[in-house]
Amino acid sequence: MIQKKILVIQTAFIGDVILTLPLIQVLYKELNAIVEVLCTPVTSSLLKNNPNINDIIVFDKKGKDKGFRKLKRIINRIKFLRYDAIISPHRSARSSYISYKSKVEKRISFDTSSLKFLYTDLVKYDKGKHEILRNLNLLKPLGVEKNEIIKPELYPDEEDKRTVELLLKILKIDLEKKFITIAPGSEWLTKRYPEFKYINLLKHLSKVDIQVVLIGSKKDNELCSFILDNCENKNVRNAAGKLTLLQSAELIGRSDLIITNDSAPLHLANAMNTRVFAIFGATVPEFGFYPIGVNDIIFETKGLKCRPCGIHGGNKCPEKTFACMKNISESEIAEQAIKAIS
Repeated sequence: MIQKKILVIQTAFIGDVILTLPLIQVLYKELNAIVEVLCTPVTSSLLKNNPNINDIIVFDKKGKDKGFRKLKRIINRIKFLRYDAIISPHRSARSSYISYKSKVEKRISFDTSSLKFLYTDLVKYDKGKHEILRNLNLLKPLGVEKNEIIKPELYPDEEDKRTVELLLKILKIDLEKKFITIAPGSEWLTKRYPEFKYINLLKHLSKVDIQVVLIGSKKDNELCSFILDNCENKNVRNAAGKLTLLQSAELIGRSDLIITNDSAPLHLANAMNTRVFAIFGATVPEFGFYPIGVNDIIFETKGLKCRPCGIHGGNKCPEKTFACMKNISESEIAEQAIKAIS
């Protein structure tokens, strides 16, 4: 059997890249394909050490490669590498254009993709399925059917593990005891459980001896510092902005539970086998980005006519009430967390 060389295009957010990994895993492990990935500089670090990926093409779509006129470098490289097929879970017009201009014979994407007529094979985007299953459906034109959710795989290396161990030591986290991680940030404001809610949640957790590490990107450091300064819980530490994506995955993997919004840490936790408490506000689990662990729990406000208000949420509540988040009980989350790690 001739080994196929396949390019996967996924230049969206961190969570989207994580949920594309099962597709890549099947391509490599079951089709014995040479798999390469086109992604952004931020998400490329997440794919480091991954044995299922032969190479990574970094596409700086918001920097040096911004704009259609700057695509020639990427397109020429794809042409030079001579792929047998392109699979694009990313549905943007840019991804469609890159695929078409590459002149790769087989080009696969969803039937909801922008400029979908530029692909040779279109697969139904099933809104009722988890994103992992939707992505796995893109294998059908290659003769592969997968109807079960496959866990994403991430590969922190020994240096990542040592870095996390050192940070936990600096933060004075007792590794003989259990600890949880909390990720209060999100790119979208209406996806964030409000900071005062996280502060109250931590006050409830202060009633028992639970170690807590706040995590996030450098952009989340100010938010995490504010929560830490106001929560009146001596067991809380702030690690936001101190780790790479794979190191964050390693830290989450060492924790006994993560409490997070509908954002990337949810998917990092699933990849690292850590139990998830996911808080959904403007978005809904029915979009297909819910946690996949059997013991994971979703907290949400059901029955609101205004919900969901957008596929990504937004930067303000259209109803000016933010009821989707404000109606979720901090005490209930804390009670469930205590129960989960007791």
